[in-house]
Amino acid sequence: MYDVIKAEYLEGYKIAVTFENGKNGVVDFKDYPKLGGVYARFADMEYFRKFFINEETGVLCWPDEVDVAPETLYHEATGEPLPKWMNDDSDRKKAI
Repeated sequence: MYDVIKAEYLEGYKIAVTFENGKNGVVDFKDYPKLGGVYARFADMEYFRKFFINEETGVLCWPDEVDVAPETLYHEATGEPLPKWMNDDSDRKKAI
């Protein structure tokens, strides 16, 4: 997948992201707090706006090691499909 090279807060839960291949788009994180777990922290807008790009990995991150997979961001920002390995649970089924 492609590294995130730029991220800019827009409004609400929207962040404009640019990837190393030049593609870009807007990701709306409004439903993330409902996912619970570490993403419940996004309900605090002050926390949400503290995102940064991990320069070494090209991943969009928040304090306390919270991040969103670049594959997910790329899909949400560009509308391109998720990689097959993210949708294919056949290996997981074999392991059960």
